[in-house]
This record gives sequence, C-alpha cells and structure tokens, in this order.
Amino acid sequence: MGWMRDETGLEKRAANFVPLTPLSHLQRAVEVFPDTIAVVHGPHRKTYREYHERVTRLASALSAMGVQPGDVVATILPNIPAQAEAHFGVPACGAVLNTINTRLDVDTIAYILDHGEAKVVLCDPQFMPVLAEAMDQMEGPAPKVIEVADPHEGVTASSDYPEYEDVLAGADPDFEWIMPEDEWESLALNYTSGTTGRPKGVVYHHRGAYLMTMGTAVSWEMALRPKYLTIVPLFHCNGWNHTWMMPLLGGTVVCCRDISAKAIYNAIADEGVTHFGGAPIVLNMIVNSDPRERREFDHLVKVYTAGAPPAPATLAKIGDLGFHVMQVYGLTETYGHVTECVWNGDAWDGLAQDAKSAIKARQGVAFPMMEKIDVIGEDGHPVPRDGKTQGEIVIRGNSVMKGYLKNTKATEESFEGGHFHSGDIAVMHPDNYCQIADRAKDIIISGGENISSVEVEGCLMAHDAVLLCAVVAKPDEKWGEVPCAFVELKGNQSATEEELIAFARTKLAGFKTPKKVVFEELPKTSTGKIQKFQLRERAKAL
Repeated sequence: MGWMRDETGLEKRAANFVPLTPLSHLQRAVEVFPDTIAVVHGPHRKTYREYHERVTRLASALSAMGVQPGDVVATILPNIPAQAEAHFGVPACGAVLNTINTRLDVDTIAYILDHGEAKVVLCDPQFMPVLAEAMDQMEGPAPKVIEVADPHEGVTASSDYPEYEDVLAGADPDFEWIMPEDEWESLALNYTSGTTGRPKGVVYHHRGAYLMTMGTAVSWEMALRPKYLTIVPLFHCNGWNHTWMMPLLGGTVVCCRDISAKAIYNAIADEGVTHFGGAPIVLNMIVNSDPRERREFDHLVKVYTAGAPPAPATLAKIGDLGFHVMQVYGLTETYGHVTECVWNGDAWDGLAQDAKSAIKARQGVAFPMMEKIDVIGEDGHPVPRDGKTQGEIVIRGNSVMKGYLKNTKATEESFEGGHFHSGDIAVMHPDNYCQIADRAKDIIISGGENISSVEVEGCLMAHDAVLLCAVVAKPDEKWGEVPCAFVELKGNQSATEEELIAFARTKLAGFKTPKKVVFEELPKTSTGKIQKFQLRERAKAL
C-alpha cells in the first residue's frame, strides 16, 4: 500500500491541489447562476453577476484603503446585504473578517477592535454612536470607518464617513481576488460571548468553512436554488456559515434586519423562503404568534434550531404549522453546528408525538464534515451508551477552530487530549445519539444529587401558560443548591408559583422540582440565548 503515498514521486501541483475556500463557491456561481437572484432585501435584489461585482468592488476598495492580506476588517452590521457581501469581499482581498455582535457594550467593542487590530470597520448608522465611543476608548490606532446606510429600513448615513455605496461605486470591478495560498490561512475572527472575563477571539480557517458548507448542504438535504432567511445573526458564527454556502447551490439570501414572527411569515409567503436557522426562542415566537400575523404558504420550511435544547412541547406545536425542525448543536469554536438529530424514519415515524418530540430534542450525531464527536467521562474514556451516564462532549474534525487569538494557554487547555473540549455535559443513547444534559456550569447539585436544568426547563415549558423559562441554582442552607425557575408567561395567560411547582411535581422527582419561581422577562442575547449568568446572580440575591 505504500505506493499510494509518495514512493512514486507524485506531488501536489496547481492542477490537482487547490486550497479549499468558500470563496470558490461565489466564483463558480457567477458562471453557473449569473442571472439567479443571490441577495434580497426589500427592493434590493441582486443577481449573482451583480453580487460578484459588488463583492469584487468591496475587495478593491479595502485594498485601496491599505488593507493587506492577514489584516482584520470588522463589521458592526445587522443582517443586511453589506454584511453578506463582507463575507466574501473581505477575504477576497486576503483579509480576515471580524463580525462584531451589534449588542455589545462600548468597552467590549473597544477591546475587540484593539485585540483584533482591525484596520477598517463597516458600521450601520444605528451603531455609529457606540462605535465612536469605542474608538475613543481604544488603546491602539482606531480603524478607518465605512458607514453602511440601509435605505430599505429608512436608516440613513451621517455623512461623517465615506458611505458604503459610494465606496463601491469608486472601486475597481475587475480587481483580482487574492485567494488563499494555504487553506489553513485565517478566514474569520469571531469573539465568544465573554460572560466571564474578556471574550476570546476564535479563529476560523478557509478549509473549515468550505467543508462546513459542504456538510450542511448534504445534511439539510438541500436542492438547488434554496431560499435562506437570515434569522441567525451573521455576526454569530458567521451565520452558521450559511451565507458562504448559498452560492454553492445557487441559493438566495433573504435578509431580515429585525426578527419578528410577522417578518418570518412575510418572507416565507412573499419570497418563498425554504430554510432558516434560529434559537428555540424563534420557534417560540412562531408558535405563540398572533394568528393575524401569520400568512398562508404551501411548502415545507426546513429549520435548524440550536443555541439551547428546545422544549419538546415547542417542537410538537411548530410541526403542525408547516415547519420541519431539526435540532443541531455546536459552538463558536466549531463554526456553528456540528451535530444533527438525523431522523430515523423507519424506526421513529410510528411513535407517539411525545416520543417523537423527545427524540427531536436530542443533539444527535456528527455532521459529515466532522471526524468524531463523543461524550467522555472523567477518566477520559467514552461513557456507556445507556442514556444516563453523563460526561463532556468532545469534538474532532476539520470544522474546529485554529485556536484562540493571542491566547496560547486557553487554546492548549481546550485541545487537551487530542480533541476539543466543549464544556457541555451530555449522555449517549444506545443508538449513539448524544443529548445535552447541561452546560457544566449549569448543573445544579442539590444534596449531592445532580439536577439537569434542561430537564426542569423542558418540564415547565410543557405548561400552557409558560412562554419561556430558565432554571438555575439557588443557594440553600440545607441542600447546598436547589432549582430556581425564572419564568416568562404568555401575554394572555396567568399562573402562580404554587401552580407551576405543583405541575412540575407531577412530572419530576421531588428533589428536581423548583423550590422558587420568579416571574419576569428573561435577559437574552442577540441570538436569543437566555443569559443564565445574570439569573444566577439574581438567584443568589433572593
């Protein structure tokens, strides 16, 4: 078998070894799908020919502003066309794309701009005041600014900085893209949420993003020309890499600046949206939407959901509305989703609805582009496939980050033992489907017994009056910790603390039932994740 390796003197050549990069998808699309609509945002409707030219002009403009290969270009933008164009235009000039969370505070944005050493930032007028303050706080040189108006949403530029469309108009439409010489070159820089300490800069490479797009297209069973609605913010794992994937299939990116049930239904009915991703809070929004906001549509809409385990009750309800939901799981460090709950039709189609929903709530098996995803115990060995024994999810595969920028210690710790440590606690079922029990920091230890906050949340979400809930540990003199539930009720429903505790007691062991229920609007991130670290502090003060 040795001859298959290198004994014959065969070698890599320009014709047989091309670095993998998602940039190739758009270069191919302009030839294969030139007149297909690539991006939609109200009246903004650009074909792949036009999309490719705008991306080329952006790359040209950035290069003319002094951006060199390896430099960082940041964006502070909602899901608008310029954000999609930046995903190709920034790397097309050899630079690294840093999409910044639009809801971050001034201090954190200043830190990210300093830490990433951004040379240019594209910013929506809505966020210009925050950017201005952040640049004043920066320790290093401030980046150049391009202001991106959004006329469809009535957002106009201030005229203090060059405006995006003017910048594109003055750029070279024949600029030659700077393709990666090595697929390990950095493509994007994404910062973790930073709920404790400073956020870490996660570095993606071209190979990982390319394979992510390929694996997703297979797993989502996508046909040519899908229409993808940008519910997941493009600053969150680069929108799970879906914007990079669309040209592969001649698909259309339908931009959605402000997320609402009405906007989702309008996009499905008016634009024929076939796919979108979103956190469980988005599913809740659809399930509990005002019937007057809904629109009729005659096709199945496929949805990836991630960010937190969705409640089985929510999964059961949304299926009746014309949505097919698949649970996926991943982290910023894995470019987004890397596991999927693949449906075993022959074995599961005949199950009762509750059983189906319980299975759909699993995180599932590895995506095709991943090598190995397992759950290991404290001894470093895989846990028994019994659906009970808990361990940590560990991950190997090409869609795992290069590491944390300027943080060798954290990088080494995360890759200890030859795989990436997720920090998520899970079990493995006999069929090799993993299911998250909790984040390690969210496990509640009461009287020596481990309580999964996810399990308690799933129970409470089955109550008709509950819109959202989050369960955290509350200090207790006798038991050490007890479950405390923070609950957001539906607008037209009511419930008491005693009622919800009694409801939970009918479904859970006594020690797992909440000992305290607090009714309030839950704090959420821009991607819909509930910010449990804030609730833990609240629980300590109760």
